[in-house]
Amino acid sequence: MIAVRISAALLAVLLTFVAAGAPSKAQSQNWPTRTVKFIVPFGPGAAADIGARLFAEKLSQRWGQPVVIDNRPGGDSFIAITAFLGTDDDHTFLYMPSGNFTVHPFVHSKLPYDPKDLVPVARASNTILALALAKSSPYTNVREFTEAARAAPGQFNSGLVAGLTEFTFWAYTHAEKLNISQVPYRDINQAPTDLAEGRIQVVMASLAILQPQWKADRIKLIAVNNKERTDLVPGVPTAREQGYPSLVFEGLHGLIGRTTTPRALKEKIAADFKEAAADGSIAARLAATGSVINVGGPDEFAANIEEQRAAVAATVKAIDFKPKN
Repeated sequence: MIAVRISAALLAVLLTFVAAGAPSKAQSQNWPTRTVKFIVPFGPGAAADIGARLFAEKLSQRWGQPVVIDNRPGGDSFIAITAFLGTDDDHTFLYMPSGNFTVHPFVHSKLPYDPKDLVPVARASNTILALALAKSSPYTNVREFTEAARAAPGQFNSGLVAGLTEFTFWAYTHAEKLNISQVPYRDINQAPTDLAEGRIQVVMASLAILQPQWKADRIKLIAVNNKERTDLVPGVPTAREQGYPSLVFEGLHGLIGRTTTPRALKEKIAADFKEAAADGSIAARLAATGSVINVGGPDEFAANIEEQRAAVAATVKAIDFKPKN
């Protein structure tokens, strides 16, 4: 009898501990109970900011609570990331491109945060990226451009968005044994203009950056870097289908939580993102930023990010890249 009483008491203690230590699925379903905040590492008007605001509007209606955007630009996204990790709040998240933090361990020898503390919650969209040449360029596809660059080492110059885009292009030039110089831009938005005017020979960037010169018919797109074609640039084939897998790159945007974010809450938020995107209104407005809806759950987003990390790690090793500091 004594043993039974002790076992019953021990079981009660254990059940109390589990209930207190791990938020239940029911608790996650009742979330949010107050204002939700999305911290964005860019200023107002950037693609990530626009995407965050579009989803915030829909989610606020669904959740019955305000969803506010907190812009924390600068510092290679460190300002936003450290501000996020400095809070202990299950109503605060990061909304950002995964590529920003994917490359951090490779380009910085010391980080003000532990990348393992950033946990994928919901994938939201893909930024469309493309390889562009001047309209007057004689090359019409990646093969023709590659052969020309290989035949003229050191004579072609590129404009590249810093970060994951650079590593993708470097993987391509390494695989194809090309010597293409990179022009260091303080403002990458200048690169398409320089491309159109013949000062550089190739630009790899988001469609949002390329769009003004492309719509003005001063540059042409010879490949989409994403895995699949998009109606935003009809008729432009992917780099992969042209036989250049080293140029494949998905510009993923999504919501990031922390290690303490319960599994049930991550799944709830991801499901709510999917519902928010269901009527197509977000997709239509995102198209203006050169992005497409691509909602996914925490596991899908985590797998995407791991794929990005592995690709960057392989490039770093292949080209013997060293961190800046």
